[in-house]
Amino acid sequence: MKRFAVTEFGRPLCTLVEDDPVPRGTEVVVDLERCGVCHTDLHLREGHYDLGGGRRLSLAERGVTPPVTLGHEILGRIAQPGPEAGDLAAGRRVLVYPWIGCGTCHRCREGDENLCAAGRCLGVHRPGGFAEKVVVPHPRYLIAVDGLDPSAAATLACSGLTAYSALRKVGGAPARDWLLLIGAGGLGQSALGLARALGHARVAVADTAPDKRARAAALGADLVLDPADPEARRVLLGLETGLSAAIDFVGNAETARFALDALRRGGRYVAVGMFGGEIPLSLPLLPLRALTLTGSYVGNLGELNDLVALVQGHGLTLVATETVPLAQAEDAMRRLAAGDVAGRIVLAHGE
Repeated sequence: MKRFAVTEFGRPLCTLVEDDPVPRGTEVVVDLERCGVCHTDLHLREGHYDLGGGRRLSLAERGVTPPVTLGHEILGRIAQPGPEAGDLAAGRRVLVYPWIGCGTCHRCREGDENLCAAGRCLGVHRPGGFAEKVVVPHPRYLIAVDGLDPSAAATLACSGLTAYSALRKVGGAPARDWLLLIGAGGLGQSALGLARALGHARVAVADTAPDKRARAAALGADLVLDPADPEARRVLLGLETGLSAAIDFVGNAETARFALDALRRGGRYVAVGMFGGEIPLSLPLLPLRALTLTGSYVGNLGELNDLVALVQGHGLTLVATETVPLAQAEDAMRRLAAGDVAGRIVLAHGE
């Protein structure tokens, strides 16, 4: 089979050819049909995250070493179960949960494998979906997606799940409260559709790109803002009932400051994006304004099951997708890095 891997950080993907995998124990081999291309893949190819102040978080120091077969938004058909995987229907289309933990620590036992300190995530520590076949360690990570478009369904494993988990951290959705989504790319589009399904009646979207703001407006945002516009903060501060929560799908110094300055007393800031940087915080203002600052990292297996059921039940399409051949993985990465993607590029194989 072929797979497309990072063999050296900071360099283009390389095509590797190897024998087809043979599942062992509870493993299941899945024939790839779709795999989304995510900003996390760009960070993984570069080999670091920007921590601000000239500091970097090295992925190699955290156990991520080449070759790395990228891709964590994986959808395919069951090809071959291992001898301990149970009776699985060969050929059934499934979505793969990629945020796999060690399976034995307290976070894993509590169902939060995505927060495991010794994670073995597909597309990060284990070979991912930029390949013709993917080995999944256990059938519990396979979710049926009957009735869903395959390209749209693939994005649920990261784009959709990340948006859904972040929205759940916001808490309730009183009808008069305003929610701000920062970033109107794939994650922001997913969050906008899910926010409505979860009961958020007043949703504002901020993005510096005019085409993405237009897209957000077309998708039904109640208010669309350019965060670079000096008037934008004043608009948010003038909202009836104020801004109750902001989810930042960009995650740089400018977007964080924009959100924190606009929140009302008792407001909540949820950081999701990891474009990098740092911000100064006046600590007395946290209790005086009663602010809550929290991070949100993808989501757990239970949340992905809930999300798939929500999407199926409401007939939702969360993000616009563009499907291209798996062999164009490197070109898709370059386009994403250049900002030339309206929603989500999804790689396709086997058609």
